[in-house]
Amino acid sequence: MSPGSTDTLPDGPGPYQPDTTSAAAQRLQPSILLLDDDQFMLDVLSGLLRSMDYEVAGTSASAEGALALLLEKPHAVDVVVCDLNMPGVDGIEFLQRLGKTPFRGSVILLSGEGLRIMHTVQKLLGNSGPLILGALEKPAGRVDLRALLDCWRPRVTATPPQSNISIDSDEIHIANREQQWLVHYQPKVDLRTGELIGMEALVRWNHPQHGLLYPETFITVAEEFGGMEALTYWVVRAAMEQLGKWQESGFQIQMAVNVSMENLRAPEFAGRISSLVDQFRVAPQDLTFEITESRLMGTASVPLENLVRLRMKRFGLSIDDFGTGHSSLVQLRDVPFTELKIDRDFVHGARHNQIIRPILEGSIGIAKRMRMRSVAEGAETEDDWHLLREIGCDLAQGWFIGLPMAPESVPEWIDQWGTRRSRLVGQ
Repeated sequence: MSPGSTDTLPDGPGPYQPDTTSAAAQRLQPSILLLDDDQFMLDVLSGLLRSMDYEVAGTSASAEGALALLLEKPHAVDVVVCDLNMPGVDGIEFLQRLGKTPFRGSVILLSGEGLRIMHTVQKLLGNSGPLILGALEKPAGRVDLRALLDCWRPRVTATPPQSNISIDSDEIHIANREQQWLVHYQPKVDLRTGELIGMEALVRWNHPQHGLLYPETFITVAEEFGGMEALTYWVVRAAMEQLGKWQESGFQIQMAVNVSMENLRAPEFAGRISSLVDQFRVAPQDLTFEITESRLMGTASVPLENLVRLRMKRFGLSIDDFGTGHSSLVQLRDVPFTELKIDRDFVHGARHNQIIRPILEGSIGIAKRMRMRSVAEGAETEDDWHLLREIGCDLAQGWFIGLPMAPESVPEWIDQWGTRRSRLVGQ
């Protein structure tokens, strides 16, 4: 998904939005329901949570009992701590059925089945059930349990996803002709110093009927019906122009722009990009083009030639969403990338997930050995930030640092980040 591949509606309407009018929104800590067929485990967990000053709304030794309680009082519980392996209705079926109830809280998986199984359960449920904060092996420790509960946010209400909006090719071509696009920018910062290093340009569509639309709504249509060339060049031009303005104002930063495989198939792509650099008087080394890894499979000669020419002209190349494709190491071997951008699925919550943490650490290690810059997207909490610093990642971007924003909002963000920065880097 390009040229807006890195964000999944982080700064606008998404699957969930905070309901600030609910009772849950007024609570500082979550109200918790415990579900486990082992009464001893229920007693231990209840005591542990109360000793940590959490409210235990109730306990249940069966999935049926927990569902009955949640149906009766769906807003009285914020987090369900759920065992997976239970007689009768097991944890998987419970969570599937829970997703069909009015419950809009979160879930922590707790089981002796092993982290690999619990991780697979999380992927199995996907977006069809409640929000899963994470998974813990029995017996749950105080530190790990608190870390997951700290990820809780007030109850949210569902809003229609933008993917339900239907876009046709005529609308794309009209948008290109009338330049209905706009660009938001998400900051990238140095994990060691906290310094602002660059921005990623993320396209939005100011649709005349639907309002602000995000890339997942329209990029596929643009790619299928020949709209990507005009769209990408518009975004690149806008990003270069903005970069020039920022640099003239004293912000010595870099810019990242997503490009599509449709763009790279055009033989003249690298040459046209070079002419834009001359027009806007920005340095090629201050521009990085991000290419989504999964779309690089079977790279043909023309796209590969464009990538090589871009590098020869000193542009940076980033392999985006690293770890989500099917030929990661082949791409690193065959394409002259300068940056490895780790997908958010391997970043957020990695400290407490022994499945994704080794993948995160391994990806950073690969980048270092290949003398590439490592960038972690999806840094959503302070815990994510500190882990990335500990394991030697170079740059980070994500909600914790800053949401994508209009260019006029960047100076305010810089002021706010300056206040937070010294604490986060320990100065």
